[in-house]
Order: sequence, then C-alpha cells, then structure tokens
Amino acid sequence: MTKTFLALGAAAVALTAMPADAKRYTNVTKCTKYRNGHCVQWKRLTAKQARRAGYRVGYRFGPRYGYTAYNSLPRTYVQRYDLNPRYRYVYRDNYIYQVDPTTYAVTRVIDALTR
Repeated sequence: MTKTFLALGAAAVALTAMPADAKRYTNVTKCTKYRNGHCVQWKRLTAKQARRAGYRVGYRFGPRYGYTAYNSLPRTYVQRYDLNPRYRYVYRDNYIYQVDPTTYAVTRVIDALTR
C-alpha cells in the first residue's frame, strides 16, 4: 500500500514539473544568421513553425515556376539580407526563398514575418 502511494506521489511530481505551454520541437532547422553567404547560426523550429516554413533549402522550383521579380521584393529585405539580382526569388507566405538560377534549388530561406 505504501509503495502505491509513493508511486502515485512520484507520478504527480513528475507531471506537475512539466510546464503547461511546453513546445514540441522538430528536426527541421533554418538558418537565422548568414555571413559571407554561409550560415553561421541555426534555429530549431517548433512543430507549428515547421508547418509554416514550407519549402526547405534544396527544394527545386523548376524553370517554369512563376518567380517574383527582384524589383518587387521589399527594399528593406533586399538591403538587410544583401539580396542579389542574379538570383531568382519566390516571395510567398511571408518567406523569401532565394533560388539558384542554374539548378533552380532553394539556397536560402528568409522569414520575413519575424524580422
């Protein structure tokens, strides 16, 4: 009987120790800081952020995709992230995807909403 009470007490302590708003993290990461075109800082995304993130680095859009014109991108993001007109860009769902024009693969994902 005492072992049962001890087990219930330990379970109660274990359940109350976990915060109520604990976030579930995924294995999806994104770059949060670039230096000279290379990622120097990564951020692990929560499940909600991963669902919103959409396309990842390496995804290929293809040559016939409707890309966003370089001149249509907001100037603040062009200056802040040093965007170059030689790349192609997709701007949707508050994300800017930088696409290599030769391979059509996403090389950089910029979260335009949180910045």
